[in-house]
Amino acid sequence: MKLHKQAIITAIAALAIALGGPATTGAAELFGSNDKAQRGQLAEKDYKFVKDASRGGMSEVELGNLAKQKGTSDSVRNFGERMVRDHTKANDELKQIASKKGATLPTELARNERSTMDKLQKANGAAFDREYADAMVKDHRTDVKEFQTAANDANDSEIKSFAQKTLPTLQEHLRMAEEMQRNVRNVSPTGR
Repeated sequence: MKLHKQAIITAIAALAIALGGPATTGAAELFGSNDKAQRGQLAEKDYKFVKDASRGGMSEVELGNLAKQKGTSDSVRNFGERMVRDHTKANDELKQIASKKGATLPTELARNERSTMDKLQKANGAAFDREYADAMVKDHRTDVKEFQTAANDANDSEIKSFAQKTLPTLQEHLRMAEEMQRNVRNVSPTGR
């Protein structure tokens, strides 16, 4: 197995070199490594925050678009629209910072985020609204904790500043998500 894995890494490295890209990035993405090439100039904990924030932001945008399409209540559709707007803006800013630092951001959702998306794609009506609201409260509680930690402890000054600047918006999102959750729980399963 080790020989097979090494052969794949070597093939990816050769392909990346032939295409003019960083050889270690392809292998690192394939096997989930956080090596120096993927982190660029960022410390490991800062890179973990950037990677998680990037994936979380992508997820919020995708789920927000889904809420705009499938939501039955105005609060769900409006919240979804706000997620798309705010998280797209934050994602763009984070991409610029990461690019300056030579860090590679993920391009796909993590397994747990994909699972949430799959679950919500199958839900309809008031059930969708409730499940979306529950997911948004849970996600934003996690986001607020992660951004508070980065705002206080990030090594990189730009990452720290980004977390400090974005944190109040995420705290507002959490308050809005909790209100949305209360609203959709008060709706009967038939939506009336």
